[in-house]
Amino acid sequence: MRITERKYLDTYKKLIGNEISNLISAFDFSENRGGFEYLTKSSAVYSSNIEGNSIDLNSYMNYEMNKDKFKVGKEIEEIEDLVEAYEFAQNNKLNEKNLLNCHKIFSDTLLIRSKRGKYRIEQVGVFGKSGLAYMAVEPEFVEKEMKSLFQGINELIESDLDEIEVFYFASLIHLRFAHIHPFRDGNGRAARLLEKWFVSEKLGRQFWKMPSEEYYKKNQSKYYETISLGVNFYELNYDRCIGFLEMLPNCLK
Repeated sequence: MRITERKYLDTYKKLIGNEISNLISAFDFSENRGGFEYLTKSSAVYSSNIEGNSIDLNSYMNYEMNKDKFKVGKEIEEIEDLVEAYEFAQNNKLNEKNLLNCHKIFSDTLLIRSKRGKYRIEQVGVFGKSGLAYMAVEPEFVEKEMKSLFQGINELIESDLDEIEVFYFASLIHLRFAHIHPFRDGNGRAARLLEKWFVSEKLGRQFWKMPSEEYYKKNQSKYYETISLGVNFYELNYDRCIGFLEMLPNCLK
């Protein structure tokens, strides 16, 4: 599937897309919800939590204020690395090279050096409580799929899109990236970062403040349920994608 396709856009508009402008207008982008730096750290904490990190936001912020009193463990380092990756993305253009650099930054505790910021050369699957839930594309096809993905992203960046289209395509990018699963580890973190990066690239820096990672964490069962569209890369049914596409706008409610 090409992420520039508008096949599901009309359905999306009817279900939630037409609410997006009002949701944006009503959303509090001011300092009342916290400063830019705090919300960036919040994004990194919740995205890490989705992947099993046990450090909650309150604990992490207490660590930040009293670093000399805390022993830095792997989970703290994992969040700090992801914060650094978000900060890099916030100050750089969205492209394939910069995404790979973000992965290199945040995967320091996840992977050996030779696999950071590089596409995988192994076959990988996604496992749930009952075993294998999804088999990603073979490693020899990863680079081709990622080139196609970023060709589509570049086309969208250069296109004149309204707010509905930006949210629609951002979610499709998130979904397609997750299905390609291009890295040995860190795919979920990268997908959520990529989604928000695209929205901010198109609509402005303030959209880094969206609590999308927090929303996904608080609705984690639905997140995993709706991102699953098939048992392997070749049997994905994007006709079932609307449930996932609805989630990003809902984070503004």
